[in-house]
Amino acid sequence: MTITARSLTCRYGDVAAVDGVDLRIDDGECVVLAGPNGSGKTTLVRTFNGLVEPDAGEVAIDGTPVQDDLVAARAAVGMVFQDPRDQLVAATVGADVAFGPENLGLDHAEIDRRVADALDAVDMAGRREERVDELSGGERERVAIAGALAMEPAHLVLDEPFTGLDEPARQSVLRRLRALSDAGTSLIVVTHDLRDVLALADRVVALDDGRVAVDSTPDAAVDELAPLGVRVPEGW
Repeated sequence: MTITARSLTCRYGDVAAVDGVDLRIDDGECVVLAGPNGSGKTTLVRTFNGLVEPDAGEVAIDGTPVQDDLVAARAAVGMVFQDPRDQLVAATVGADVAFGPENLGLDHAEIDRRVADALDAVDMAGRREERVDELSGGERERVAIAGALAMEPAHLVLDEPFTGLDEPARQSVLRRLRALSDAGTSLIVVTHDLRDVLALADRVVALDDGRVAVDSTPDAAVDELAPLGVRVPEGW
């Protein structure tokens, strides 16, 4: 499935958070969406599954406008928010991961399969009965990723997935993302700090004041990112 944004504009009052963006993300790509805080990254990705409705332009999934079929868009594009607490809705790990598939009306066997596969993907198999409020920050991040994966999306969007995590948790989440990418899941990682994700990326897109300022391979993008306030790993 392909995500296509055409002439996309989103405003908050008189301010254009996203300003005339044209962008295409193909199935299986790993795209890092970079830019300083306030550049429009989160607003842009939230248009991909209808969490934000644009003021002008359009986002389409495989040619179907998102606003014409929100259910299909949200099945195709899974979202992991910056703070996993914003999307954890149940008391236990298993119940939380099952929440999305249950709302699709799937049968119990299919829900169980999806929950098991998603928890295995984030290295949390066998932990269904653990309480979410007793997990570490890194474990909550992994549960949030599992909840998105259980919807079996074509694209997985992660908004600042490493914020607030200590180094072991960062490395654990990064290993999961590498495995997901290797398995063919399309990843869109929103970040202002590329240390952990640049090596994963097929492509880097950077926003500046709501507009696409960079769209190229990681090697070609590096020299253009620092003036935008994006931290580039040493050695690139």
